[in-house]
Amino acid sequence: MSERNVPVLIVGGGITGLTTALFLSWHGVRCTLVERHPDLLTHPRARGLTPRTMELYRQAGLEQAIRDAAYVGGGFTWTPVVADTLAGEHASPEEPDEDDGSGSSPCGFGPIDQDRLEVIVRDQARKLGADLRFGTELVAFEQDGEGVTATLLDRTSGVRESVRAGYLVAADGFHSPVRHRLGIEVDGPGPMFTTLTAIVEADLNPALRGRTLSIAYLQRPRPYTMLMAHDTEGRRWVFGTGLDGAAEDYDDERVAAMVREAAGLPDAEVRLHPQIPGTDLTVLAFPIGAHLARSYRRGRVFLAGDAAHVWPPTGGLGANAGIQDAHNLAWKLAWVITGRAGAGLLDTYQAERRPVGELTMGQALARFGARMGPGRGPQVIDYGAVSMGYRYPVDGERPGEPVQPRLLDGTPGTRAPHVPLAGGRSTLDLYGSAFVLLTPSPAWRSPDADVQVVEEEVARAHGIGPEGAALVRPDGFVAWRSDAHDEEELARALGEVLHRL
Repeated sequence: MSERNVPVLIVGGGITGLTTALFLSWHGVRCTLVERHPDLLTHPRARGLTPRTMELYRQAGLEQAIRDAAYVGGGFTWTPVVADTLAGEHASPEEPDEDDGSGSSPCGFGPIDQDRLEVIVRDQARKLGADLRFGTELVAFEQDGEGVTATLLDRTSGVRESVRAGYLVAADGFHSPVRHRLGIEVDGPGPMFTTLTAIVEADLNPALRGRTLSIAYLQRPRPYTMLMAHDTEGRRWVFGTGLDGAAEDYDDERVAAMVREAAGLPDAEVRLHPQIPGTDLTVLAFPIGAHLARSYRRGRVFLAGDAAHVWPPTGGLGANAGIQDAHNLAWKLAWVITGRAGAGLLDTYQAERRPVGELTMGQALARFGARMGPGRGPQVIDYGAVSMGYRYPVDGERPGEPVQPRLLDGTPGTRAPHVPLAGGRSTLDLYGSAFVLLTPSPAWRSPDADVQVVEEEVARAHGIGPEGAALVRPDGFVAWRSDAHDEEELARALGEVLHRL
């Protein structure tokens, strides 16, 4: 086998892996991604991006492309219902009126299906130089103190290749062979059930009778059944229900009969579509459960997305958390690989993202209980606090309670507040490629941060006095803040943040 070298090898071509490749490439780091399937799934899976996730893609210049590919035009309202069948009486699940953080962000909710999003992210990652290989499987790997040696299999030709990588990012899903190979155990309730899914074409408008919805949680043909609108005309749907047996036991006609029962339309014509281009796979099985990896890292191998954490899809928090994992890890890998930070910076990935995973898993379970019963998890808290107001630890302390987005005020460990700037820009647009020092005083100097002298209004929003400053990381989180002009303290803080000896 031939062997070649790459700074980062990514395993898994879903949205987490693709986003990791996107941001590594955006930071100028070469990477190779391998995915064993021949192409992207056409199943929509996640149905939207939180404002915080949209902020991340805005950094990479993808906000408008995502909006152009949205499944609705103009405003969007998420409309879930619960019912016996789609044709029956609809009720709204008991959920609080929540703030998603749109008013505290330059970005609103992004109404895009994951299949469309993955195409956008894949194409941009390739444009930036990422090497993306579909139909390629990681079959073995070993790591040492200097890197990871991986064996890749081309599933079409059967050719094997050895790759030497500085780091490996496992974004290989719920069952994560990499996580199992590392022996990393998980905590949480574990498997709950397996759902059978299909993308169906059927005119279900007679069941809707003019009513609008985004998703229906149904009791027929069995509990945990759902029909999710995949267009605005009532003719394309995602069907899901609890799997009894193996997916191979369900042919198209059997699933079509289940769709008719769920809809309450015994005579409806139903057609199933393949879910992976180039295959005839019309029925897939997805496990539903909740667990959290005890460690997000083992040596030079990192877990991200579903490889690190899974929970029920209620609330749409899974893909968003995976994207945010990828963004957090990518800038840190880039800083270490290019020598701008010490290797200790990579330890902060788990320290920051695992508590967010723990918080989010609890909230996903709470929302699952509210919609589909019985109740599970802790009390539901504000959605924006979960999706945007989470905190990262500062000075080794466990992060505090999440805050509502409108209360973000520049406290270290929180996402820096959004303040509108001229030309439709935001203070969040100042971040991404460097550390930024925000200050109203032109006296500040720093060789390691981009000093931005801002108006007093901006300074006040960040809790900065006339002589003070706030240091904001590339991911938009506040790392340090001072009320006094003290460049020695700034240099010390930067050294600690970047784990420089």
